[in-house]
Amino acid sequence: MPDALLVGVDVGTTSCKVTVCTADGREVANGKAPLEWQVTRDGIEVEPATILTAVGLAIAAALAQAPAGPVAAVGVASMGESGVLLDGRGEPVAPVIAWHDDRDRALVERLADDLGADTFAGVTGLPILPQWSLTKHRWLIDHRAETERAVRRLGIAEWVVRALGGEEASELSLASRTGWLQVDSGRWWPSALEWSGVRETLLPPLVQAGTPLGRVTADWAGERLAGAVLTVAGHDHLAAALGAGAAGDGDQLDSCGTAEALVRTVPAPISSDAVLRLVAAGVTVGRHVLPGRLALLGDTRGGLLLQNVQRMLGFGPSELAAIDTEALRHGAGTVSAELTSDGSVVLAGIGRDATPGRAWYAALESAASKVVRMDANMTAVLGPHRRVIMTGGWARSAAVRELRRNAWGEVGVAAVGEAGGRGAALLGGRAAGLVVSFGQVQGSREADQILLDGGADQSQTRRERASHPTHR
Repeated sequence: MPDALLVGVDVGTTSCKVTVCTADGREVANGKAPLEWQVTRDGIEVEPATILTAVGLAIAAALAQAPAGPVAAVGVASMGESGVLLDGRGEPVAPVIAWHDDRDRALVERLADDLGADTFAGVTGLPILPQWSLTKHRWLIDHRAETERAVRRLGIAEWVVRALGGEEASELSLASRTGWLQVDSGRWWPSALEWSGVRETLLPPLVQAGTPLGRVTADWAGERLAGAVLTVAGHDHLAAALGAGAAGDGDQLDSCGTAEALVRTVPAPISSDAVLRLVAAGVTVGRHVLPGRLALLGDTRGGLLLQNVQRMLGFGPSELAAIDTEALRHGAGTVSAELTSDGSVVLAGIGRDATPGRAWYAALESAASKVVRMDANMTAVLGPHRRVIMTGGWARSAAVRELRRNAWGEVGVAAVGEAGGRGAALLGGRAAGLVVSFGQVQGSREADQILLDGGADQSQTRRERASHPTHR
């Protein structure tokens, strides 16, 4: 009889990815579908039904490549901050506002005046920014009369689980991105709810990622998912840390995508003073997808800098190794590269010795300095990381890895295809009782093993060692 399979759904900003794993964590198939946002007169939005369409297409693409076998569980992770408002019949009453939409900027200023920036940061683990759910929700109340019919608010992954047939729930790591959650107690913050016009009954009960939330009953998901156990697998960056094998205490995921994210796992609790210091340094503090753990999350736009310089220099993936070699051989020389606030690249110091390799090294060095500084900010408050695991598209660059080694002494590269989807699948497996200990699951490449519990032996993760001492 074929082995049971686990399906992980990762609803990101630009696409929905689906990963199919065996119960021991081995990836066997992946699927992907784009998520198209609309630019309206108010800002950047998407209809909730469009999200479900992308999920359905990605599931179908992944299962078309998957081996035979019953699907035992489905875990759903997603971007944070954005949410869906439902009426009494469970129908959406408003579009989803993109997490990066800043139509709520004036409300952010009012929030700082009314609740206090330091108070908000100390309670929620978040800085005052036009990103979190509470100001976007306040904007909808102020500008969309139809939101008066709302009786439920769900995060994106929570909405997908409900649409698949699952129970309504608020998962803690997603709740940590709303501005409504007290990070220390893991309970809703009455002052923030009142400020944004939210009745606590609008929010379903809080649960830990991996909690079973019913079974798939939705026809649109396809026959093969019918009856699979459902769970919300939380914030996509944290599911990726789990899927990449970087979720042990002190582990740090360096997710090297367009937006480079640094995710460190630490035991809860930490002091209120530490929370304030981290937030002041640009690091958010929130509940993890793992119980008893907090996630420190810092992000930079270093990946966007690399992407834009790559486009300017005109080289593709097949030429990356060659330009990496040239960059590492000659360095930047007098060339420097920086990203402006609007995403443009400024290259300076273009002299007679400038070459594409030197320009590429300047971009690499600039991107590395930002993520290394973010790690230093975390280290200044809570001490050094235990190990770093890289994932994402830029982790394939030998030069990107070399500059991380220059700073940290050694780095690991996750032996997985889609870390977010794999983490979501594993949390689905936990909900179904098939994954008892994350420390026992296998990596997705032959002879590799990713250990996900604290205290894991680094020798079981593929890593690259530096030829010089660790700099800490």
